[in-house]
Amino acid sequence: MDVNAAVAALAAIAGACTGVIAMLAFRWSERDQARPTRSSLHTEAGLPPGVDTVLSVLRSSAVVLDESDSVVKASSAAYALGLVRGGKLAVDPMLHMARDTRRDGEIRQVELDLPRRGTGRGEALAVSARVAPLGSRLVLLLVEDLTEARRIEAVRRDFVANVSHELKTPTGALSLLSEAVMDASDDPEAVTRFAGRMQIEATRLTNLVQELIDLSRVQNDDPLEDAEPVRVEELVAEAIDRSRHAASTKQITMAAGGTADLRVWGNRGQLAAALGNLVENAVNYSPARTRVGIAARHVAAPGGDLIEIAVTDQGIGISEKDRERVFERFYRVDPARSRATGGTGLGLAIVKHVAASHGGEVTMWSSEGQGSTFTLRLPVAGAGRDRKPTGPDEVAQRRFHHDVNDLDQSTEIPAPEVLP
Repeated sequence: MDVNAAVAALAAIAGACTGVIAMLAFRWSERDQARPTRSSLHTEAGLPPGVDTVLSVLRSSAVVLDESDSVVKASSAAYALGLVRGGKLAVDPMLHMARDTRRDGEIRQVELDLPRRGTGRGEALAVSARVAPLGSRLVLLLVEDLTEARRIEAVRRDFVANVSHELKTPTGALSLLSEAVMDASDDPEAVTRFAGRMQIEATRLTNLVQELIDLSRVQNDDPLEDAEPVRVEELVAEAIDRSRHAASTKQITMAAGGTADLRVWGNRGQLAAALGNLVENAVNYSPARTRVGIAARHVAAPGGDLIEIAVTDQGIGISEKDRERVFERFYRVDPARSRATGGTGLGLAIVKHVAASHGGEVTMWSSEGQGSTFTLRLPVAGAGRDRKPTGPDEVAQRRFHHDVNDLDQSTEIPAPEVLP
């Protein structure tokens, strides 16, 4: 009997323990379910209803901070810009703004320059940060990347400054020359001389305005809207004819070769202007009694077959420090010679934009004392313009330079004889 009583007591104790354990497990489960997960801390759990949806469609980088400065919500763009690291806001000025806004409830905005992540060159990332209260305990930070807008503004500002300077030179010269003509009204010889100078400056001003119009057009228009197959030999003939008078004055012989049965797809007017600029530069920067060669060839490339049109001169060449800048707007390798030839510094910039808008590129090879070769690389007719440029091959460029200089004499187009 005592044994049975003991067994009954043990069973009662075991049942009570089991009930206590079950109750504790149930309570623990409820508490665990009520506890926010790590993912929910960064989504809707800590945000007012609908805020997470709004933040997900914003173009700006968004960060939401709680009262302990911990990140409740951060967009992927905020991580990409390096604003958030380890669950904390990593930019001290923005963190101080957030604390001030949490304290007084005022909206604040500031523009900052931040170091770029992953670059050791000290490049700055321009951003605009705006902080506003979100409810009673949260703060919303919106960050806009202004780097590209700053770059475009700097380019526009430099362009306006350069245009103003370039326009001021011929217009100022015309003003002075017109005064000189008025003062020399009783001297026919002086009037003739000043009028000739006025004509030169007026021509320079006209060329500058026309090239500004051309540059604006190739930057803003889609050249392939009115595209057609264009014969390369016709482009070459037109470019040669455009510079024939200047070549004859300097007794420069122009030679063409390798252009038969080659076609590119694009806007004929823009392609003719681009190639014409290359030939004109070659003539203007070549010494007297030398040769300018224009040659074309079909080449296979990983992104699609190309037509290469090379323009080669026998000038002094371009120094290494100038080669990377020759395609910049208004940049001149030799400003004194540019003034003498009426150059505006826009010709190669136009060539670069035309080539890029047609899905190609323009490359340059030059060696001081040997001359220069500028090569237009364009997709063949029928190929897309979305190919990726493969970049110039230094050895191939040098070989092509010598090949163009060695064009067969039968292909030469001699300049007209210059009368004494």
